Amino acid sequence: MLRVNNITKSFKTGGGLVAAVNGISFEVEDGKFVSIIGRSGSGKTTLLSLLGGLDKPTSGEIIVGDQDISKMSDHELIAYRGARIGFVFQGYNLVPNLTAIENVTLPMEFAHKPKADRLERAAKLLKDVGFTDAEMDRKPGRLSGGQQQRVAIARSLVNHPKLILADEPTGNLDSETGKMIFNLLHRLAKSENTTIIVVTHDLDIAGKTDKTFRLQDGKLK
Repeated sequence: MLRVNNITKSFKTGGGLVAAVNGISFEVEDGKFVSIIGRSGSGKTTLLSLLGGLDKPTSGEIIVGDQDISKMSDHELIAYRGARIGFVFQGYNLVPNLTAIENVTLPMEFAHKPKADRLERAAKLLKDVGFTDAEMDRKPGRLSGGQQQRVAIARSLVNHPKLILADEPTGNLDSETGKMIFNLLHRLAKSENTTIIVVTHDLDIAGKTDKTFRLQDGKLK
């Protein structure tokens, strides 16, 4: 369960304090696929950064499972992000000189998991997202945009995170591939019992998620 209780994030500007996120509260059950929509500047990226422990709220609580990440120290947050949060970016962020399976195993290496476990988990996830054995051994330069994004999704799941945050994951893809990626995320949310929160501008796709939050001027509408 993800619980967000009255979080606010304010920034100092020349004109004073500005609340990029302003008193937001919501709950999301495990295994749900949620979308966040809103215009540029509405607070979507700031909210995602707070949920992922990349930034701390000015006030309020963010509780993932039984842990309040808003109370963690910087050192605790680094460890927590590596073990419990998965990130998917618009630009894929794959290591170009590593194969698909090596890219997926990378977070498990940082977590000091045994090599056999890393390879088994990565291969399973890549098969779950439609990769063949031959494709697993290809480097990103030999993969299409949709394939690279599927590698990024598999990588985000590899450490069994409680929460996956995806920032415009279909922004660089054509519409058909984008729909495929969203369908894949929806299926993986259920099969992995992981909460997935996606920022998107595609209202058609957002309308097919389990729940949609609309942000405007830092507030939920």
